[in-house]
Amino acid sequence: QVRLVESGGGSVQAGGSLRLSCAGSYYSGSAICMAWFRQAPGSERDAVAYSSGSITYHADSVKGRFTISRDTAKNTVYLHMNALKPEDTAMYYCATGCRGGYWYRADNYAHWGEGTQVTVSQ
Repeated sequence: QVRLVESGGGSVQAGGSLRLSCAGSYYSGSAICMAWFRQAPGSERDAVAYSSGSITYHADSVKGRFTISRDTAKNTVYLHMNALKPEDTAMYYCATGCRGGYWYRADNYAHWGEGTQVTVSQ
């Protein structure tokens, strides 16, 4: 059974940094696709970043501030978040189990964690 557990969320002031972690129960190897999404109240779940092998993508809204990375030995993927803004406030989810669609579509992923909350204040 696939299980993803996110951690590292919290409350920070604008301009601060956080590192989110997603520990997986089954996946191994850098070729397995992993992604981070976020969802604010009343909004859709939006893609933030994606990693598979040597390929990474980041949403335009976070380019230059957020970076996805992974430690295959630990079956863990990270989201390094710098220069945080209040508009980054959301629940952050990791996902895997790609179905061959676009990386930025939530329906491309079969497995999800339960999320970790990030709150950025002015």
